[in-house]
Amino acid sequence: MSTSVLTKVAIDDSNLPAPTPEVEQERRVAIFDLLEDNSFDLPERDGVKVDGPFHLLLAVRQKRLVFEISLESGDLVREFQLGLGPFRQVVKDYFQIFQSYVEAVKKLPPAQIEAIDMARRGIHNEGARLLQERLEGKAEIDIDTARRLFTLICVLHFGG
Repeated sequence: MSTSVLTKVAIDDSNLPAPTPEVEQERRVAIFDLLEDNSFDLPERDGVKVDGPFHLLLAVRQKRLVFEISLESGDLVREFQLGLGPFRQVVKDYFQIFQSYVEAVKKLPPAQIEAIDMARRGIHNEGARLLQERLEGKAEIDIDTARRLFTLICVLHFGG
């Protein structure tokens, strides 16, 4: 088993309103998929390399996205924060298309649902690439891990 993985992901949403059922489902699926398959590593810092597996706690504190990374033993090994500003537009776009998708599933034919889902995936990929850029030098993740983490950022960003 690779040590460059997340084996636990938690979200601190204690300061946020309760998520809608659709958002809660999106969160559960993202965490499940993330734990099934991910690539997460911490670069060397000050000559010290920390090997995983890792646990991740995501939170929003003082309008900043907080990543708390610990070892399976519970020892905190790294914490960093990202400003939410660069994510605002892509998260807003994602939630607009997400709402369209939720509504489409209820009443539109498969071809139209597929078109909306393709647009959703495109915005999702844009958010994932932005996350990879913002994590440069802090954490190394692949595109699939970035996509799943971006979903969780969306949940936190809008507080459900």
